[in-house]
Amino acid sequence: MKEYDVIVVGAGHAGYEAALAAARMKATTALVTIEADAIGRMSCNPSIGGMAKSHIVYELDALGGELGRNADFTGFQFRTLNTRKGPAVQATRVQNDKDRFPKRIQTVVAAEECLEVIEGIAGDIWIENGSLRGIRLEDGSEIKGKTVVIATGTFLGGKIHIGDTNFAGGRMGEKGAYQLSAGFKDLGFRLGRLKTGTPPRLHKDSIDLNKMEIQPGLVPPPFFSRKAKKMWDLFHVEHSSEGFDAKGMFHVEHSADEMIPWLPGWRQVPCYLTHTNETTHQIIEDNLSRSAMYGGHIDATGVRYCPSIEDKIVKFRSNPAHHVFLEPEGRNADTVYPAGTSNSLPEEVQHEMIHSIAGLENAVFVKPGYAIEYDYSDPTQLYQTLETRLVENLFLAGQINGTTGYEEAACQGFVAGVNAVRKVRGEEPFIVQRTEGYIGVLIDDLINKGTEEPYRMFTSRAEHRLVLRQDNAPYRLLDHAKELGILSEEDLSDVAQVKLAVETELKRLDKTFAGQHSMAQLLRRPENTYDSIPHADLSLSDEVRGQVEVEAKYAGYIAREAVNIRKAAKLDNIRIPHEIDFMGVDAMRYESREKLTRIRPETLGQASRISGVNPSDINILNIWLEKRRQEMAQDRQSQT
Repeated sequence: MKEYDVIVVGAGHAGYEAALAAARMKATTALVTIEADAIGRMSCNPSIGGMAKSHIVYELDALGGELGRNADFTGFQFRTLNTRKGPAVQATRVQNDKDRFPKRIQTVVAAEECLEVIEGIAGDIWIENGSLRGIRLEDGSEIKGKTVVIATGTFLGGKIHIGDTNFAGGRMGEKGAYQLSAGFKDLGFRLGRLKTGTPPRLHKDSIDLNKMEIQPGLVPPPFFSRKAKKMWDLFHVEHSSEGFDAKGMFHVEHSADEMIPWLPGWRQVPCYLTHTNETTHQIIEDNLSRSAMYGGHIDATGVRYCPSIEDKIVKFRSNPAHHVFLEPEGRNADTVYPAGTSNSLPEEVQHEMIHSIAGLENAVFVKPGYAIEYDYSDPTQLYQTLETRLVENLFLAGQINGTTGYEEAACQGFVAGVNAVRKVRGEEPFIVQRTEGYIGVLIDDLINKGTEEPYRMFTSRAEHRLVLRQDNAPYRLLDHAKELGILSEEDLSDVAQVKLAVETELKRLDKTFAGQHSMAQLLRRPENTYDSIPHADLSLSDEVRGQVEVEAKYAGYIAREAVNIRKAAKLDNIRIPHEIDFMGVDAMRYESREKLTRIRPETLGQASRISGVNPSDINILNIWLEKRRQEMAQDRQSQT
């Protein structure tokens, strides 16, 4: 029987990132999925990015992940959000072609030498004599592996709800995974139930766009990936985006249609904005008891920050209207996604509700909206590598850890895939600290705080967000990228050169004066841009000049953050021995000892971020650890 270095179960955004990361590190990898044609499907909104989520995508691209590239090359609308605010909270959002997105990912997966796709439904974690051996499929066959990454998304015990009707499924029209849930429980994992939902899909020709506000894309487009940006720059040196047939010209030289279906950013397609109204709200109010969620059919906890339309009406009754964004599901797709109308109402009520909205009076339904509840595992049962504490060599990634969103899932998949390979090779684990990236913030939150509702990333979760901007992701993660070796030497060299150019120019601005003021001082004035100051070097690239401007304008704040980061790093560098008996540290409060015993943090920094563990407890634990270190040092001296 063939033995794989890494087996990945599930081929959503967590699954394909885990599998690609492992395969690109030259580990033999199996990607197990119910249906190969479903790899990379966009179950809900066909878009990537958004507030804080885009930071994750930029970080993935900086490390060698695929999500950003795939979004850029299959995107048909590109926007920058929060432009009225500072760079730390600005975000990129890309609307994607729902058919092209998975097809491109499937092409990427098929091209990986060390990656094999196996169709089947995982039924059990295969363990012999207390050690993980691989997985068993529901048909009884076995796949042998040194490590396993579980990335089952909403398929683990999935149940779909439309009004008072419910049925088994991982997605509409697709089977779920049910035996695997029982296997996790038998192994002693704490499981819970969460809920998410999706709006109906409407036929584009039945919508009156004249009653709506147009939402165009941005030109030049903001890209996630450096590869797409380079391609845009190459094809727009001598040609405007409107002045030639970008697709036709492009395919003279390139034939890989699935990989690059069109020039990134070419001929963007608009979205449209409309609103709910009092009639819409009354229809929902009158039928709340028929909603799966409010009718008592769903016990699972839903997404607080991406609520269903029923939730909005119940929790925000004073709001006379709510946004509804009409988003095409592809360049040539017949379906439109009405973002903001996610629900679990009966189908006939959904029709009445949608038809009450301006521009949707005659909307034809292609598919109704629905809610889905599924099993998840308490993420405090994980190490920072996303390996489980209960079963060595078993990793969990994505919605099984309580998160929601493609981006949150993808970054976990990448981290789990990389660490699975490193575990096989006996190498040091790959860790992004919360002071280094949003990926680190997300994982740190999950393993130390846990979650009882679907976790979604926000800029407010990152205490060092001024330093962790999306625009500087390639430079701040360059050392990690070099260490992993997934990116090419050319890509790494390109980033290193930009980073060096920025640092060199910042030093020059500090030493170059116009009168009594240095160029750096002049650039910090709100009314000035880099290009407007005296002695600006306009031969520098847009990328370098942009980074110089941000770093110079926020230099004081960034320096202050650097001090805070160093303080935080000190606590994260203090390791807590795995065998420590927290209950024996009597000076700490009982609640703290209890939570530390349950979560078992690996560092003092992690311990400090556990809810209910206060600073005085951390001081006591720090003193106790120092005393223990001194006693151990004395014992070693006496033995010698």
